[in-house]
Amino acid sequence: MIRSLYKFDWVLFSALVLLLFLSLAVLFPISYSGEKEIPDESHFLRQTIFAVIGLTVFFVFAFFDYRSLKNYSTVLYALGFLLLLLVLIFGKVVRGTTGWLGISGVHLQPVEPFKIVAAILLAKYFSLHSRSIGDYKHILVSLVPVAASIFLVIKQPDFGSAFVIFFLWISVLVMSGINKKHLFVLFLVILIFALLGWNFFLKGYQKERITTLFNPTSDPLGAGYNVIQSTVAVGSGGFLGKGLGHGSQSQLNFLPEKHTDFIFAVVAEELGFGGAAFVIVLLAVVISRLIKIALSSRDNFGKLLVGGTASVIFVHSFINIGMNIGVMPVTGIPLPFLSYGGSSLITLMAAAGMAESVCRINRN
Repeated sequence: MIRSLYKFDWVLFSALVLLLFLSLAVLFPISYSGEKEIPDESHFLRQTIFAVIGLTVFFVFAFFDYRSLKNYSTVLYALGFLLLLLVLIFGKVVRGTTGWLGISGVHLQPVEPFKIVAAILLAKYFSLHSRSIGDYKHILVSLVPVAASIFLVIKQPDFGSAFVIFFLWISVLVMSGINKKHLFVLFLVILIFALLGWNFFLKGYQKERITTLFNPTSDPLGAGYNVIQSTVAVGSGGFLGKGLGHGSQSQLNFLPEKHTDFIFAVVAEELGFGGAAFVIVLLAVVISRLIKIALSSRDNFGKLLVGGTASVIFVHSFINIGMNIGVMPVTGIPLPFLSYGGSSLITLMAAAGMAESVCRINRN
């Protein structure tokens, strides 16, 4: 085991640990804010537990042979699909989305682990058909399980996570070396479906979130409220910030969902441009190290698995930071490794552990 530790990507691990510590540092003053009659310690305490569990899961998967995951990909997908189905029947509604299953006080958001399960399934499929990847049928066959799961996620409704799963599929297609002509045709089909979706499937409040992006002041107390408060928080931080626990937007509860969706705005307000840039750099380090591990993998399964993980973390980071600074619609996508929540954090730590397994085995 000691020899295996030398084969780890310690730059990746260090960036993850720094993100976890930064998450706890930001959540602590939010949870124990003196402006509250009853401080909400649960966010900080639970995130500390999630971080410990996440680190444990990270090392478990790091010393697990990632190649064995191919044998369980179908079972994992079936289980994940079943949970997505059950959440529609028995799920807990939070902010208009039926996305959580509650068991003995523990809440699981099935769509978060499902994103990595989908990466495992797609990595297996395209690695098995790498020699015939130019055949367009592989686009259609791989789309079936992806489309079925996206349908269930949209029914919650969680369009943000549905887009993440779709982006994952596109990313794995590109990494697998699919024919460029087929990708162009696919792009046209996606464009047509997007136009149809806008006109026939999106609900009024979902359209408002997108249109408000371009003019949040048109509904400052409704659909534009979150964006306005977030951009105010980001802008008020200046270069050095107001200091941890001294952000007026976050500590006085003007900023909504400050521990989850808008934690980046809290970082920008309290730690300033430097703190926000530090977060972006750490996330960029994580993504770049994952890409490096993927490219150095000696087998297609490892390459596509880690590459898929990198795409999930990238799109999560891009959307979340974008909506915090007012250039993306508010979708409820958490910021990887920083936002409060066990489902996302533990899942991504497990995925990072799988990447370390790829790194460790390919360095033998």
